[in-house]
Amino acid sequence: MRKEGLRAIQPPRFIPRTTDSKHGKRVCRNLLTDEPKPSRPNAAWTSDITYIPLKGGKWVYLCVWMDLYSRQIVSWQLADNMEESLVREPLVKALLKRRVKQGMIVHSDRGGQYLSRKMKNVIKTFKLRQSMSRADDPYDNAWAESFWGRLKAELDMPKGGYESIEKLKSVLFEYIDGYYNTRRLHSSLNYLNPVAFEAEYYRQTG
Repeated sequence: MRKEGLRAIQPPRFIPRTTDSKHGKRVCRNLLTDEPKPSRPNAAWTSDITYIPLKGGKWVYLCVWMDLYSRQIVSWQLADNMEESLVREPLVKALLKRRVKQGMIVHSDRGGQYLSRKMKNVIKTFKLRQSMSRADDPYDNAWAESFWGRLKAELDMPKGGYESIEKLKSVLFEYIDGYYNTRRLHSSLNYLNPVAFEAEYYRQTG
């Protein structure tokens, strides 16, 4: 090929977009810039979506909701699409489980999933305060970005992707619920894991 002056054409690498902020919907301002660091659980949660490859060139999408006080992943969901239920269903599940009081901040990027009609109904029903990152500013949700970095590094994902979404769900359950929340120590949490850090708060506050 070099002798004939030819070169291979490499197709561009496909990277799924997890945020589409060109949806024309009215976004919310970033409330976290006006708030001090959370001093208790269930004061502020943040959410984000990432993509994970499966074998055969397929992709699945993972949404998490994280409590900013303890860095605990309070809920997560995996799906083969990025419909609004990907972010709404795990949020509702966590709100009911943790019996959240009104006024809690729920923060995310400007993705259309977080601004759906059904999502707005959840915000209204539970009397939450919705917050969103500034446009094209990943540092506004650095907590979620940090979690993605840890997850993808510590999982040691197989080359070419996971065999199936069912296998990946099992792996994520073991990592998030069986390790990250309950065993992984955080320097920012006085070298406790997220569950233990929250337990210590409730022990001290009675």
